[in-house]
Amino acid sequence: MASSVCVVVPTYCERENLAPVVARIRASVPEARVLIVDDASPDGTGELADELAATDPDVTVLHRPGKAGLGRAYVSGFGVALEQGADLVFEMDADGSHQPEELPRLIEALRQGADVVIGTRWMPGGEVRNWPLYRRAISRAGTGFARFMLRSKLRDITSGYRGFRREALESLSLSEVSSQGYCFQVELAWLAERSGLAVAERPITFVERTTGRSKMTLKIVAEAFWKVTLWGLTSR
Repeated sequence: MASSVCVVVPTYCERENLAPVVARIRASVPEARVLIVDDASPDGTGELADELAATDPDVTVLHRPGKAGLGRAYVSGFGVALEQGADLVFEMDADGSHQPEELPRLIEALRQGADVVIGTRWMPGGEVRNWPLYRRAISRAGTGFARFMLRSKLRDITSGYRGFRREALESLSLSEVSSQGYCFQVELAWLAERSGLAVAERPITFVERTTGRSKMTLKIVAEAFWKVTLWGLTSR
């Protein structure tokens, strides 16, 4: 019997991107369920999510009262996915930067025995499209800094395209994850490494969004920098 798959997609002001992304997930992995976690988007993303769910029983929506950070959105979504009985739980951005067509490769890695699989940009076969050189440099520098400070062997510890076996998620103390923004990705991957879970990496093609605005802010970058520094120093 095939493992049940749930893809958690957090949203905040992604009305233009949501429907195409959900359609591509459903086409790429027809047996997968999609859980949209909306943080009370003022642009109507939550209402659109409800419309998608009304026409597809494999699409569900979790409405949260307000914008409380990417990390909290994922933790809430993971909890619902597990309650719904998912065996494999994935996370994916709603802006189209993560290609749903690559999901089958990530699913296969978990079914072959990995506890966690990370879609990696910075490995042979990985690619980043439509980023200027300075964006590439910032991303590579941030990844390199995190790997050095945390003594991580992961080549893309900041990647937000990843999946977990049910048992792996249940073994992690998600309630103790403190990061609110994109640093959540670093913290969770580092926690998985430190817990001794088998973490696999598979190459992905990351494509910069074509519509909407990035949620990355200086505050989010600052949170990641000081938290990684603190974790690295205290763990040594």
